[in-house]
Amino acid sequence: MGEAEQADQPRRRARGGGGAARRASRSAVSFDTVKFIERNIPNLEILNEEALEIIEANAETVLEEIGVMFVENPGALQRWRDAGADVQGERVHIPKGLARELIKTAPSKFTQIARNRDRDVEIGGNTMVLAPVYGPPFVNDLKGGRRYATMADFEIFVKLGYMSKWLHHSGGTVCEPTDVPVNKRHLDMLYAHMTLSDKPFMGSVTEPSRAVDSVEMSKILFGADVVEQNTVMTSLININSPLTFDSTMMGALEVYAEAGQASIISPFIVGGAMAPVSVAGTLTQCLAEGLAGVAYSQLVRAGSPAIMGAMVTSIDMNSGAPTFGTPETSQITYGMGQLTRRLGLPYRSSGSFTGSKIPDAQAGYETANSLNMGLLSGVNFMLHSCGWLEGGLSASPEKFVLDADQLGILHKMAAGVAVDENAQAMDALREVGPGGHFLGCAHTQENYQTAFWRSGVLDYKPYETWAEDGSQSSFELAALKVEKMLSEYQQPALDPAINEELRAYVAEKKASMPDAFI
Repeated sequence: MGEAEQADQPRRRARGGGGAARRASRSAVSFDTVKFIERNIPNLEILNEEALEIIEANAETVLEEIGVMFVENPGALQRWRDAGADVQGERVHIPKGLARELIKTAPSKFTQIARNRDRDVEIGGNTMVLAPVYGPPFVNDLKGGRRYATMADFEIFVKLGYMSKWLHHSGGTVCEPTDVPVNKRHLDMLYAHMTLSDKPFMGSVTEPSRAVDSVEMSKILFGADVVEQNTVMTSLININSPLTFDSTMMGALEVYAEAGQASIISPFIVGGAMAPVSVAGTLTQCLAEGLAGVAYSQLVRAGSPAIMGAMVTSIDMNSGAPTFGTPETSQITYGMGQLTRRLGLPYRSSGSFTGSKIPDAQAGYETANSLNMGLLSGVNFMLHSCGWLEGGLSASPEKFVLDADQLGILHKMAAGVAVDENAQAMDALREVGPGGHFLGCAHTQENYQTAFWRSGVLDYKPYETWAEDGSQSSFELAALKVEKMLSEYQQPALDPAINEELRAYVAEKKASMPDAFI
Protein backbone atom coordinates (compact mmCIF):
# COMPACT_ATOMS: atom_id res chain seq x y z
CA MET A 1 0.00 0.00 0.00
CA GLY A 2 1.40 3.39 -1.05
CA GLU A 3 1.95 6.32 1.29
CA ALA A 4 -0.97 8.30 -0.17
CA GLU A 5 -3.26 5.29 0.25
CA GLN A 6 -2.11 4.80 3.84
CA ALA A 7 -2.77 8.43 4.63
CA ASP A 8 -6.27 8.07 3.26
CA GLN A 9 -7.30 5.05 5.35
CA PRO A 10 -8.12 6.63 8.76
CA ARG A 11 -9.97 9.47 7.04
CA ARG A 12 -12.75 7.45 5.46
CA ARG A 13 -14.79 7.60 8.65
CA ALA A 14 -17.65 9.97 9.38
CA ARG A 15 -18.30 10.91 5.75
CA GLY A 16 -21.52 12.56 6.83
CA GLY A 17 -19.32 15.45 7.98
CA GLY A 18 -19.71 17.26 4.67
CA GLY A 19 -23.43 17.67 5.31
CA ALA A 20 -22.74 18.79 8.85
CA ALA A 21 -20.31 21.38 7.53
CA ARG A 22 -22.89 22.73 5.13
CA ARG A 23 -25.52 22.92 7.87
CA ALA A 24 -23.06 24.75 10.11
CA SER A 25 -22.18 27.23 7.37
CA ARG A 26 -25.82 28.02 6.71
CA SER A 27 -26.40 28.90 10.36
CA ALA A 28 -23.25 31.03 10.67
CA VAL A 29 -22.71 34.73 10.18
CA SER A 30 -22.04 35.17 6.46
CA PHE A 31 -20.95 38.14 4.40
CA ASP A 32 -22.85 39.17 1.31
CA THR A 33 -21.43 37.86 -1.96
CA VAL A 34 -23.27 38.29 -5.23
CA LYS A 35 -23.74 35.43 -7.64
CA PHE A 36 -21.17 34.83 -10.37
CA ILE A 37 -21.64 37.01 -13.43
CA GLU A 38 -23.95 35.94 -16.23
CA ARG A 39 -23.33 38.11 -19.29
CA ASN A 40 -26.21 39.79 -21.07
CA ILE A 41 -23.89 41.71 -23.40
CA PRO A 42 -22.03 40.60 -26.52
CA ASN A 43 -18.34 39.75 -26.52
CA LEU A 44 -15.95 41.88 -28.55
CA GLU A 45 -14.93 39.80 -31.58
CA ILE A 46 -11.84 41.40 -33.01
CA LEU A 47 -10.91 38.70 -35.55
CA ASN A 48 -12.87 37.99 -38.72
CA GLU A 49 -13.53 34.49 -40.01
CA GLU A 50 -10.52 34.51 -42.33
CA ALA A 51 -8.15 35.49 -39.52
CA LEU A 52 -9.57 32.82 -37.21
CA GLU A 53 -9.14 30.11 -39.83
CA ILE A 54 -5.56 31.18 -40.58
CA ILE A 55 -4.57 31.10 -36.90
CA GLU A 56 -6.29 27.75 -36.35
CA ALA A 57 -4.53 26.22 -39.35
CA ASN A 58 -1.18 27.61 -38.25
CA ALA A 59 -1.64 26.22 -34.72
CA GLU A 60 -2.31 22.76 -36.16
CA THR A 61 0.83 23.09 -38.26
CA VAL A 62 2.86 24.03 -35.18
CA LEU A 63 1.61 20.95 -33.33
CA GLU A 64 2.37 18.61 -36.23
CA GLU A 65 5.57 20.02 -37.69
CA ILE A 66 7.29 21.71 -34.73
CA GLY A 67 5.72 19.71 -31.92
CA VAL A 68 5.63 20.26 -28.17
CA MET A 69 7.98 19.04 -25.45
CA PHE A 70 6.84 16.86 -22.53
CA VAL A 71 9.94 16.99 -20.34
CA GLU A 72 10.93 14.18 -17.96
CA ASN A 73 7.52 12.52 -18.20
CA PRO A 74 7.69 9.03 -19.78
CA GLY A 75 4.07 8.36 -18.87
CA ALA A 76 2.91 11.39 -20.85
CA LEU A 77 4.97 10.34 -23.85
CA GLN A 78 3.41 6.87 -23.77
CA ARG A 79 -0.09 8.32 -23.55
CA TRP A 80 0.62 10.37 -26.68
CA ARG A 81 2.07 7.36 -28.52
CA ASP A 82 -1.03 5.35 -27.68
CA ALA A 83 -3.21 8.22 -28.97
CA GLY A 84 -1.43 8.25 -32.33
CA ALA A 85 1.10 11.06 -31.96
CA ASP A 86 4.62 10.86 -33.37
CA VAL A 87 6.93 10.94 -30.33
CA GLN A 88 10.60 11.69 -31.03
CA GLY A 89 12.59 11.77 -27.82
CA GLU A 90 10.64 14.13 -25.57
CA ARG A 91 9.08 16.01 -28.47
CA VAL A 92 5.51 15.13 -29.36
CA HIS A 93 4.29 15.81 -32.90
CA ILE A 94 0.50 15.84 -32.83
CA PRO A 95 -1.18 15.05 -36.17
CA LYS A 96 -3.59 17.65 -37.47
CA GLY A 97 -7.03 17.19 -35.96
CA LEU A 98 -5.95 14.85 -33.13
CA ALA A 99 -5.88 17.47 -30.36
CA ARG A 100 -9.22 18.88 -31.50
CA GLU A 101 -10.75 15.42 -31.43
CA LEU A 102 -9.42 14.70 -27.94
CA ILE A 103 -10.73 17.91 -26.39
CA LYS A 104 -14.30 17.08 -27.41
CA THR A 105 -14.70 15.14 -24.16
CA ALA A 106 -13.88 18.21 -22.02
CA PRO A 107 -17.06 19.86 -20.69
CA SER A 108 -17.98 23.27 -22.09
CA LYS A 109 -19.31 24.28 -18.67
CA PHE A 110 -19.03 22.89 -15.15
CA THR A 111 -19.91 23.77 -11.57
CA GLN A 112 -17.30 24.14 -8.85
CA ILE A 113 -18.98 23.63 -5.52
CA ALA A 114 -18.14 25.48 -2.31
CA ARG A 115 -18.56 24.29 1.24
CA ASN A 116 -21.26 26.95 1.45
CA ARG A 117 -23.35 25.71 -1.47
CA ASP A 118 -24.89 29.15 -1.91
CA ARG A 119 -21.45 30.16 -3.23
CA ASP A 120 -21.12 27.48 -5.92
CA VAL A 121 -19.85 28.88 -9.22
CA GLU A 122 -20.53 27.91 -12.83
CA ILE A 123 -17.54 28.18 -15.16
CA GLY A 124 -18.15 28.33 -18.91
CA GLY A 125 -20.75 29.54 -21.37
CA ASN A 126 -21.80 33.11 -20.63
CA THR A 127 -20.57 33.17 -17.00
CA MET A 128 -17.62 34.94 -15.42
CA VAL A 129 -16.11 33.96 -12.07
CA LEU A 130 -13.75 36.39 -10.33
CA ALA A 131 -10.79 35.13 -8.26
CA PRO A 132 -7.99 37.12 -6.55
CA VAL A 133 -4.30 37.60 -7.31
CA TYR A 134 -2.12 34.49 -7.42
CA GLY A 135 1.55 33.90 -6.67
CA PRO A 136 3.33 37.11 -5.54
CA PRO A 137 6.31 36.53 -3.22
CA PHE A 138 6.05 40.08 -1.86
CA VAL A 139 3.38 42.08 -0.04
CA ASN A 140 3.27 45.86 -0.31
CA ASP A 141 1.00 47.88 1.97
CA LEU A 142 0.75 51.47 3.14
CA LYS A 143 1.94 50.74 6.65
CA GLY A 144 4.78 48.25 6.11
CA GLY A 145 5.92 48.90 2.55
CA ARG A 146 7.31 46.13 0.35
CA ARG A 147 8.45 42.96 2.12
CA TYR A 148 8.43 39.20 1.74
CA ALA A 149 4.96 37.76 2.29
CA THR A 150 4.15 35.73 5.40
CA MET A 151 1.42 33.31 6.38
CA ALA A 152 -0.21 36.10 8.37
CA ASP A 153 -0.41 38.14 5.15
CA PHE A 154 -1.90 35.16 3.34
CA GLU A 155 -4.63 34.83 5.95
CA ILE A 156 -5.44 38.53 5.65
CA PHE A 157 -5.99 38.16 1.91
CA VAL A 158 -8.23 35.11 2.41
CA LYS A 159 -10.32 37.08 4.92
CA LEU A 160 -10.56 40.08 2.58
CA GLY A 161 -11.59 37.77 -0.25
CA TYR A 162 -14.25 36.14 1.89
CA MET A 163 -15.69 39.53 2.83
CA SER A 164 -15.53 41.07 -0.66
CA LYS A 165 -19.02 41.31 -2.13
CA TRP A 166 -18.06 41.13 -5.80
CA LEU A 167 -15.47 38.35 -5.52
CA HIS A 168 -16.79 34.84 -6.11
CA HIS A 169 -13.72 32.71 -5.44
CA SER A 170 -11.10 32.46 -2.68
CA GLY A 171 -8.31 31.69 -5.18
CA GLY A 172 -5.11 29.80 -4.46
CA THR A 173 -1.65 31.18 -3.66
CA VAL A 174 -2.85 34.76 -3.08
CA CYS A 175 0.69 35.43 -1.89
CA GLU A 176 3.66 33.14 -1.24
CA PRO A 177 4.14 32.79 2.55
CA THR A 178 7.92 32.70 2.69
CA ASP A 179 8.07 32.18 6.47
CA VAL A 180 6.78 28.61 6.02
CA PRO A 181 8.97 25.89 4.44
CA VAL A 182 8.37 25.44 0.72
CA ASN A 183 7.43 21.79 1.10
CA LYS A 184 4.86 22.52 3.84
CA ARG A 185 3.32 25.89 3.06
CA HIS A 186 0.70 24.43 0.71
CA LEU A 187 -0.84 22.66 3.72
CA ASP A 188 -1.24 25.91 5.64
CA MET A 189 -2.57 27.73 2.58
CA LEU A 190 -5.18 25.05 1.89
CA TYR A 191 -6.21 24.99 5.53
CA ALA A 192 -6.66 28.78 5.49
CA HIS A 193 -8.89 28.66 2.40
CA MET A 194 -10.93 25.83 3.86
CA THR A 195 -11.46 27.38 7.29
CA LEU A 196 -11.25 31.19 6.94
CA SER A 197 -13.60 31.31 3.94
CA ASP A 198 -16.47 29.26 2.59
CA LYS A 199 -16.00 30.27 -1.05
CA PRO A 200 -14.54 27.92 -3.70
CA PHE A 201 -10.76 27.61 -3.73
CA MET A 202 -7.79 26.34 -5.77
CA GLY A 203 -5.44 23.44 -5.11
CA SER A 204 -1.64 23.32 -4.97
CA VAL A 205 0.37 22.65 -8.14
CA THR A 206 3.99 23.18 -7.11
CA GLU A 207 4.68 19.43 -6.88
CA PRO A 208 2.46 16.42 -7.69
CA SER A 209 2.44 15.19 -4.08
CA ARG A 210 1.05 18.59 -3.04
CA ALA A 211 -1.77 18.14 -5.52
CA VAL A 212 -2.43 14.78 -3.82
CA ASP A 213 -2.58 16.58 -0.46
CA SER A 214 -5.06 19.04 -1.95
CA VAL A 215 -7.34 16.22 -3.06
CA GLU A 216 -7.06 14.42 0.28
CA MET A 217 -7.80 17.54 2.33
CA SER A 218 -10.78 18.23 0.09
CA LYS A 219 -12.08 14.75 0.84
CA ILE A 220 -11.92 15.60 4.53
CA LEU A 221 -13.72 18.91 4.00
CA PHE A 222 -16.45 17.76 1.61
CA GLY A 223 -16.50 13.98 2.03
CA ALA A 224 -14.81 11.52 -0.32
CA ASP A 225 -18.06 10.72 -2.10
CA VAL A 226 -18.70 14.40 -2.83
CA VAL A 227 -15.20 14.88 -4.27
CA GLU A 228 -15.56 11.80 -6.43
CA GLN A 229 -18.79 13.13 -7.95
CA ASN A 230 -18.14 16.89 -8.11
CA THR A 231 -15.58 19.51 -9.02
CA VAL A 232 -14.42 21.02 -5.72
CA MET A 233 -11.11 22.53 -6.90
CA THR A 234 -9.86 24.54 -9.85
CA SER A 235 -6.07 24.64 -10.15
CA LEU A 236 -3.58 26.56 -12.27
CA ILE A 237 -1.36 24.56 -14.64
CA ASN A 238 1.06 26.90 -16.41
CA ILE A 239 2.67 25.92 -19.70
CA ASN A 240 6.39 26.64 -19.88
CA SER A 241 6.26 28.70 -23.07
CA PRO A 242 7.27 28.27 -25.76
CA LEU A 243 5.76 24.84 -26.37
CA THR A 244 7.11 23.03 -23.29
CA PHE A 245 5.18 21.07 -20.67
CA ASP A 246 7.31 20.35 -17.60
CA SER A 247 6.92 17.32 -15.38
CA THR A 248 5.97 19.30 -12.26
CA MET A 249 2.98 21.03 -13.81
CA MET A 250 1.94 17.98 -15.80
CA GLY A 251 2.31 15.79 -12.72
CA ALA A 252 -0.10 18.06 -10.84
CA LEU A 253 -2.48 18.10 -13.83
CA GLU A 254 -2.46 14.30 -13.86
CA VAL A 255 -3.44 14.17 -10.18
CA TYR A 256 -6.33 16.60 -10.65
CA ALA A 257 -7.57 15.09 -13.91
CA GLU A 258 -7.53 11.59 -12.46
CA ALA A 259 -9.57 12.88 -9.50
CA GLY A 260 -12.05 14.62 -11.81
CA GLN A 261 -10.94 18.06 -10.65
CA ALA A 262 -10.55 21.08 -12.91
CA SER A 263 -7.30 22.45 -14.32
CA ILE A 264 -6.67 25.85 -15.86
CA ILE A 265 -4.23 25.05 -18.66
CA SER A 266 -2.58 28.32 -19.49
CA PRO A 267 0.63 29.75 -20.92
CA PHE A 268 2.14 32.76 -19.12
CA ILE A 269 3.54 34.63 -22.10
CA VAL A 270 5.61 37.78 -22.25
CA GLY A 271 5.25 38.76 -25.90
CA GLY A 272 8.57 39.28 -27.65
CA ALA A 273 10.39 37.05 -25.17
CA MET A 274 8.32 33.86 -24.86
CA ALA A 275 6.26 34.31 -28.03
CA PRO A 276 6.50 36.26 -31.28
CA VAL A 277 6.09 40.05 -31.18
CA SER A 278 3.08 39.93 -33.51
CA VAL A 279 -0.49 39.44 -32.31
CA ALA A 280 -1.25 36.70 -34.84
CA GLY A 281 1.97 34.85 -34.05
CA THR A 282 1.31 34.91 -30.31
CA LEU A 283 -2.28 33.75 -30.86
CA THR A 284 -0.98 30.85 -32.94
CA GLN A 285 1.39 29.78 -30.17
CA CYS A 286 -1.25 30.23 -27.42
CA LEU A 287 -3.76 28.15 -29.32
CA ALA A 288 -1.25 25.39 -30.06
CA GLU A 289 -0.18 25.22 -26.40
CA GLY A 290 -3.75 25.29 -25.14
CA LEU A 291 -4.87 22.58 -27.54
CA ALA A 292 -2.00 20.29 -26.52
CA GLY A 293 -2.53 20.88 -22.80
CA VAL A 294 -6.29 20.36 -22.76
CA ALA A 295 -5.95 17.33 -25.04
CA TYR A 296 -3.46 15.82 -22.62
CA SER A 297 -5.87 16.33 -19.70
CA GLN A 298 -8.39 14.26 -21.64
CA LEU A 299 -5.83 11.53 -22.28
CA VAL A 300 -5.41 11.30 -18.51
CA ARG A 301 -9.15 11.16 -17.93
CA ALA A 302 -11.73 11.84 -20.59
CA GLY A 303 -14.38 14.25 -19.31
CA SER A 304 -12.20 15.92 -16.69
CA PRO A 305 -12.92 19.68 -16.53
CA ALA A 306 -10.37 21.93 -18.20
CA ILE A 307 -10.20 25.68 -18.75
CA MET A 308 -8.13 27.01 -21.65
CA GLY A 309 -6.08 30.02 -20.63
CA ALA A 310 -4.09 32.89 -22.05
CA MET A 311 -2.07 34.96 -19.59
CA VAL A 312 -0.30 37.42 -21.88
CA THR A 313 1.70 40.60 -21.46
CA SER A 314 3.84 42.59 -23.83
CA ILE A 315 7.40 43.68 -23.13
CA ASP A 316 9.22 47.00 -22.83
CA MET A 317 11.95 46.54 -25.41
CA ASN A 318 14.15 49.08 -23.60
CA SER A 319 14.11 47.51 -20.12
CA GLY A 320 12.83 44.00 -20.76
CA ALA A 321 10.10 44.51 -18.16
CA PRO A 322 6.57 43.22 -18.82
CA THR A 323 3.94 45.85 -19.61
CA PHE A 324 0.23 45.77 -18.88
CA GLY A 325 -2.96 47.36 -20.12
CA THR A 326 -1.50 47.69 -23.61
CA PRO A 327 -3.50 47.47 -26.85
CA GLU A 328 -1.56 44.45 -28.13
CA THR A 329 -2.35 42.49 -24.98
CA SER A 330 -6.01 43.35 -25.40
CA GLN A 331 -6.00 42.22 -29.02
CA ILE A 332 -4.50 38.86 -28.04
CA THR A 333 -6.95 38.41 -25.19
CA TYR A 334 -9.96 39.24 -27.38
CA GLY A 335 -8.70 36.93 -30.12
CA MET A 336 -7.98 34.04 -27.77
CA GLY A 337 -11.50 34.37 -26.39
CA GLN A 338 -12.90 33.86 -29.89
CA LEU A 339 -10.64 30.88 -30.56
CA THR A 340 -11.52 29.26 -27.22
CA ARG A 341 -15.27 29.69 -27.74
CA ARG A 342 -14.97 28.02 -31.15
CA LEU A 343 -13.52 25.00 -29.34
CA GLY A 344 -16.40 24.95 -26.85
CA LEU A 345 -14.11 25.36 -23.82
CA PRO A 346 -14.22 27.67 -20.78
CA TYR A 347 -11.75 30.56 -21.04
CA ARG A 348 -9.35 32.00 -18.48
CA SER A 349 -7.55 35.32 -18.88
CA SER A 350 -7.21 38.93 -17.70
CA GLY A 351 -7.05 40.41 -14.20
CA SER A 352 -6.20 43.63 -12.36
CA PHE A 353 -2.88 43.88 -14.19
CA THR A 354 -0.40 46.70 -13.66
CA GLY A 355 3.34 47.21 -13.61
CA SER A 356 2.99 49.97 -11.02
CA LYS A 357 4.65 49.57 -7.62
CA ILE A 358 1.81 51.24 -5.64
CA PRO A 359 -1.91 51.82 -6.18
CA ASP A 360 -1.41 55.06 -8.14
CA ALA A 361 -2.67 56.55 -11.41
CA GLN A 362 -0.64 54.08 -13.49
CA ALA A 363 -2.17 51.21 -11.54
CA GLY A 364 -5.64 52.63 -12.07
CA TYR A 365 -5.28 53.09 -15.83
CA GLU A 366 -3.67 49.72 -16.48
CA THR A 367 -6.05 47.85 -14.19
CA ALA A 368 -9.15 49.43 -15.71
CA ASN A 369 -7.96 48.54 -19.21
CA SER A 370 -7.22 44.97 -18.12
CA LEU A 371 -10.50 44.37 -16.28
CA ASN A 372 -12.64 45.73 -19.11
CA MET A 373 -10.60 43.66 -21.57
CA GLY A 374 -11.52 40.56 -19.56
CA LEU A 375 -15.21 41.39 -19.53
CA LEU A 376 -15.43 42.07 -23.26
CA SER A 377 -13.26 39.11 -24.30
CA GLY A 378 -15.65 36.61 -22.74
CA VAL A 379 -13.42 35.41 -19.90
CA ASN A 380 -15.11 32.72 -17.80
CA PHE A 381 -12.54 32.49 -14.99
CA MET A 382 -10.62 35.67 -14.17
CA LEU A 383 -7.65 34.93 -11.95
CA HIS A 384 -5.76 37.97 -10.57
CA SER A 385 -8.97 40.02 -10.55
CA CYS A 386 -7.85 41.98 -7.47
CA GLY A 387 -4.67 42.71 -5.53
CA TRP A 388 -2.04 42.58 -8.29
CA LEU A 389 0.91 45.02 -8.22
CA GLU A 390 4.41 45.26 -9.73
CA GLY A 391 3.80 42.87 -12.60
CA GLY A 392 2.59 40.19 -10.19
CA LEU A 393 5.60 40.35 -7.87
CA SER A 394 3.61 42.05 -5.10
CA ALA A 395 0.17 41.62 -3.60
CA SER A 396 -1.35 44.69 -1.96
CA PRO A 397 -4.23 44.70 0.56
CA GLU A 398 -5.11 48.24 -0.49
CA LYS A 399 -5.04 47.37 -4.19
CA PHE A 400 -7.07 44.27 -3.32
CA VAL A 401 -9.98 46.26 -1.90
CA LEU A 402 -9.77 48.96 -4.59
CA ASP A 403 -9.90 46.31 -7.32
CA ALA A 404 -12.58 44.25 -5.56
CA ASP A 405 -14.69 47.40 -5.36
CA GLN A 406 -14.28 47.99 -9.11
CA LEU A 407 -15.38 44.44 -9.86
CA GLY A 408 -18.88 45.69 -9.10
CA ILE A 409 -18.68 47.67 -12.32
CA LEU A 410 -18.10 44.44 -14.26
CA HIS A 411 -21.28 43.00 -12.74
CA LYS A 412 -23.22 46.13 -13.71
CA MET A 413 -21.86 46.24 -17.26
CA ALA A 414 -22.40 42.51 -17.83
CA ALA A 415 -26.06 42.81 -16.84
CA GLY A 416 -26.76 44.89 -19.94
CA VAL A 417 -29.42 47.59 -20.30
CA ALA A 418 -32.89 46.86 -18.95
CA VAL A 419 -35.84 47.94 -21.12
CA ASP A 420 -38.73 46.68 -19.00
CA GLU A 421 -41.61 48.99 -18.10
CA ASN A 422 -39.87 50.37 -15.02
CA ALA A 423 -36.62 51.01 -16.91
CA GLN A 424 -38.43 52.85 -19.70
CA ALA A 425 -39.44 55.46 -17.07
CA MET A 426 -42.32 56.81 -19.13
CA ASP A 427 -44.26 57.71 -15.97
CA ALA A 428 -41.28 59.80 -14.81
CA LEU A 429 -41.04 61.58 -18.13
CA ARG A 430 -44.75 62.37 -18.02
CA GLU A 431 -44.66 63.50 -14.39
CA VAL A 432 -41.70 65.88 -14.77
CA GLY A 433 -42.32 67.24 -18.24
CA PRO A 434 -40.37 70.08 -19.86
CA GLY A 435 -38.15 72.20 -17.61
CA GLY A 436 -38.60 70.16 -14.42
CA HIS A 437 -36.21 67.90 -12.52
CA PHE A 438 -36.34 64.27 -11.58
CA LEU A 439 -34.97 64.35 -8.02
CA GLY A 440 -38.34 64.28 -6.33
CA CYS A 441 -40.45 62.36 -8.82
CA ALA A 442 -42.03 59.04 -7.85
CA HIS A 443 -39.86 56.95 -10.18
CA THR A 444 -36.65 58.36 -8.71
CA GLN A 445 -37.87 57.84 -5.15
CA GLU A 446 -38.72 54.23 -5.93
CA ASN A 447 -35.45 53.40 -7.70
CA TYR A 448 -32.66 55.65 -6.43
CA GLN A 449 -31.25 53.12 -3.96
CA THR A 450 -30.51 50.55 -6.69
CA ALA A 451 -30.35 52.64 -9.88
CA PHE A 452 -26.63 53.43 -9.79
CA TRP A 453 -23.58 51.37 -8.90
CA ARG A 454 -21.84 52.94 -5.90
CA SER A 455 -18.24 52.57 -4.84
CA GLY A 456 -17.54 51.37 -1.34
CA VAL A 457 -14.05 52.91 -1.29
CA LEU A 458 -13.65 55.89 -3.63
CA ASP A 459 -14.27 59.48 -2.55
CA TYR A 460 -16.94 61.68 -4.21
CA LYS A 461 -17.09 64.49 -1.64
CA PRO A 462 -16.81 68.17 -2.58
CA TYR A 463 -13.24 69.48 -2.41
CA GLU A 464 -13.85 71.41 0.82
CA THR A 465 -15.25 68.38 2.64
CA TRP A 466 -12.47 66.15 1.30
CA ALA A 467 -9.85 68.65 2.52
CA GLU A 468 -11.46 68.94 5.95
CA ASP A 469 -11.42 65.15 6.25
CA GLY A 470 -7.67 65.03 5.71
CA SER A 471 -7.23 65.15 1.93
CA GLN A 472 -6.91 61.37 1.80
CA SER A 473 -5.73 59.60 -1.34
CA SER A 474 -7.39 56.45 -2.63
CA PHE A 475 -4.39 54.53 -1.24
CA GLU A 476 -5.15 55.90 2.25
CA LEU A 477 -8.89 55.34 1.91
CA ALA A 478 -8.24 51.75 0.89
CA ALA A 479 -5.99 51.22 3.92
CA LEU A 480 -8.84 52.37 6.16
CA LYS A 481 -11.19 50.02 4.32
CA VAL A 482 -8.83 47.10 4.92
CA GLU A 483 -8.71 47.87 8.65
CA LYS A 484 -12.50 48.11 8.84
CA MET A 485 -13.06 44.84 6.98
CA LEU A 486 -10.59 42.93 9.15
CA SER A 487 -12.14 44.36 12.32
CA GLU A 488 -15.55 43.09 11.19
CA TYR A 489 -14.37 39.68 9.99
CA GLN A 490 -16.08 36.65 11.51
CA GLN A 491 -14.91 33.19 10.59
CA PRO A 492 -17.51 31.00 8.85
CA ALA A 493 -18.57 28.05 11.00
CA LEU A 494 -17.13 24.62 10.28
CA ASP A 495 -18.01 21.27 11.82
CA PRO A 496 -15.46 20.90 14.68
CA ALA A 497 -14.82 17.25 13.77
CA ILE A 498 -13.89 18.19 10.22
CA ASN A 499 -11.72 21.04 11.43
CA GLU A 500 -9.88 18.71 13.80
CA GLU A 501 -9.37 16.14 11.05
CA LEU A 502 -7.93 18.80 8.75
CA ARG A 503 -5.58 19.98 11.50
CA ALA A 504 -4.47 16.40 12.15
CA TYR A 505 -3.78 15.80 8.46
CA VAL A 506 -1.68 18.96 8.25
CA ALA A 507 0.25 18.08 11.41
CA GLU A 508 0.88 14.51 10.27
CA LYS A 509 2.13 15.56 6.84
CA LYS A 510 4.41 18.24 8.27
CA ALA A 511 5.88 15.80 10.77
CA SER A 512 6.60 13.28 8.00
CA MET A 513 9.30 15.40 6.31
CA PRO A 514 12.07 17.83 7.21
CA ASP A 515 11.74 21.51 6.38
CA ALA A 516 12.88 22.56 2.90
CA PHE A 517 13.19 26.18 1.80
CA ILE A 518 14.15 25.55 -1.83
